[in-house]
Amino acid sequence: MKPQLKADLAMLLVTLFWGSSYLFMQMGLTDLETFNLIGLRFGIAFLIAATFFHKRMLRTNRKTVLHAFILGAILFGVFATVTEGVKTTTASQAGFLVSLTVIFVPLLSILLKNRPENRVFFGAGLALVGIGLLTLTEELQISKGDALCIGTALFYATHIIVTGRLAPKSDAIQLGVYQLGFAALFGLIFSLFIESPRLPHTPNAWLAVLVLSILCSAIGFVVQTVAQQHTTPTHTGLIFSLEPVFAAIFAFLLNGEILSARGYIGASLVLVSVLIAEIDPSRFLRKKKQEVPSLPERNLPL
Repeated sequence: MKPQLKADLAMLLVTLFWGSSYLFMQMGLTDLETFNLIGLRFGIAFLIAATFFHKRMLRTNRKTVLHAFILGAILFGVFATVTEGVKTTTASQAGFLVSLTVIFVPLLSILLKNRPENRVFFGAGLALVGIGLLTLTEELQISKGDALCIGTALFYATHIIVTGRLAPKSDAIQLGVYQLGFAALFGLIFSLFIESPRLPHTPNAWLAVLVLSILCSAIGFVVQTVAQQHTTPTHTGLIFSLEPVFAAIFAFLLNGEILSARGYIGASLVLVSVLIAEIDPSRFLRKKKQEVPSLPERNLPL
């Protein structure tokens, strides 16, 4: 299996975890405030990941710490905006707006003079249509929550691109772990000054915090950081567009929610868009052409 395919499959697993995070964030917010939840989530994630990789963490240099600080600040921006945003907008509207990451990644890549292939733009456009059908409600109103979720998409795309640039220059494991610690630190600081931080009081809140910490953060962001060394930011953004699809699946399994016909069409379009971006038809045509044996030349009788 090629390194890029392995990386893309790892990203798919991460997206599966993140698809479940919407339900667990809602559970956690019933008992905790925004920055309190972020601080606990990433604090526990950092402790778990740092303990698991403790020998590797001892050899960290200043450059890796600086890179992790940058990624941690962007990561905090992602979750500060989305966690606060879902309070004043619907889940479907938030899912659509956050998925604008798919569009922001190639746009930001162009600014960095790294133009993706044309089929990737087509896949991104198709993903946008699919996500709209899957999550967008009939009432298109821009609220404070909507604006925050658009900000989340911009932070998210920036994190993907910056990770793609910094990960090859540092130890990916150290970078992935320390960014969790910095995100937790930002959450704790904001919680101390704005909120009244505390530990969860209910079993459901503890379950939410632990799932968000272990699966969605400790495993998710470390795997993302390592995998992005072997794939492109645009591929990463498109794979992450599957997040609302997985969110809908978890909503059905845990809450019994059923998609409308439009929703199923949207989910199918998102899946097709990822396949379009991932599969290069010209590569298969070239390979097939190379496999066709050439006929030996024959001297025809005169």
